Amino acid sequence: MKRNLYLALGLAGLLSGTGYWLASASPAHPAAKNPSTPNSIAWGAPPPFVPPGAQFAVLEGDPTASTGDFTIRLKMPGGYRIPPHWHPHRENVTVISGTLKLGMGDKFDAAKMQALPAGSFGYLDPDMHHYVMTRGETIVQVHGQSPALFNYVNPEDDPSHKK
Repeated sequence: MKRNLYLALGLAGLLSGTGYWLASASPAHPAAKNPSTPNSIAWGAPPPFVPPGAQFAVLEGDPTASTGDFTIRLKMPGGYRIPPHWHPHRENVTVISGTLKLGMGDKFDAAKMQALPAGSFGYLDPDMHHYVMTRGETIVQVHGQSPALFNYVNPEDDPSHKK
């Protein structure tokens, strides 16, 4: 009887040790899907509702879809401006490089802008009227829910309506 008990305890110990080894051998998190390195990002022209002069890259999702998540990057030259506008969904912005200057309201006022250097993060709730300008070449990453839309406070500022 004692021999069976020792055999059962030994087998249980062996199995639990094997389980521990298997658990520790597999990663706690699966590998990232479709990772992007700075040199692998495919930059292109921005959508027509973004002022010309910037470059645009879709990292994940479809910002033009009716639903779903997206992550995009916008590369803007120094002095680039986006006039006062708002979005129907929350906008989450991370400054990757350069300095993004952010202002709130319906009228572009450079004196009232806050400078956000590389590494900064901010979010704008739906319908918050804001405008931006860059100091030096600036890259921002934006993630949110589709569709990614710009609603310009002044319809004349919408570049998609200009020829």
